[in-house]
Amino acid sequence: MCHTASPLRPWRVPHVERVLAWLKIEPQSKRALDVGCGGGVLAEEFAAMGYTVTGLDPSAQSLEATRAHAAQSGLNIDYRLGYGDELPFENESFEVVYCCDVLEHIQNWDAVIGEVARVLKRSGVYLYDTINLTTVSKLTMIKMPQEWKFTRLAPPTLHVWEMSITPDELKASLARHGLQNKDLVGTQMDGNPIKMIPALRRYKAGQIAGAELGKHIGLKEGTDISSSYMGYAMEP
Repeated sequence: MCHTASPLRPWRVPHVERVLAWLKIEPQSKRALDVGCGGGVLAEEFAAMGYTVTGLDPSAQSLEATRAHAAQSGLNIDYRLGYGDELPFENESFEVVYCCDVLEHIQNWDAVIGEVARVLKRSGVYLYDTINLTTVSKLTMIKMPQEWKFTRLAPPTLHVWEMSITPDELKASLARHGLQNKDLVGTQMDGNPIKMIPALRRYKAGQIAGAELGKHIGLKEGTDISSSYMGYAMEP
């Protein structure tokens, strides 16, 4: 997997920064765990903030690329091969744990939440984002980006809509494992959707990166959770 910035970065990263600032979690001497780190985009964001970052992913190919990119960027990130439902870490090891665009890819995602709760320190925070199970999400997260030829940006099997998770399901899982959801936000579009079309074409042609596409899409934090949502949880 190559290292490319996600089109979702323009609203995902500011949300993470806002939550951490609100909780007054300073990065110095704090450990952060990226569960399902993929291409390492968010792992590098956290490392740049000053956190000591560990990234975990089941793909050896992805990890090889992420290690190379981190080295080129001068970032010291501990990338490890592993699975979210069997985290190879001691209890209460991390001040920050996050799963971004991960849970909806895992059949036993509830077990991942359990493992997150186990390795999270008592004063720590768990950050997540995932896809909602709605008709809207089927259109915006499956049909448009994966299936329709004109708007397709991703492989046709990247997301399986039936594996999406409702907020109530996620909150119930958090509660079962001793965590309490503290916030839930969605998105809103800031701009004219028609202007996205030229940007989509340029992105598909490889002329612009994912981060620039995200700026053209104009997604930002909002109240609409019908497509996807993000939030954080802590011990009560």
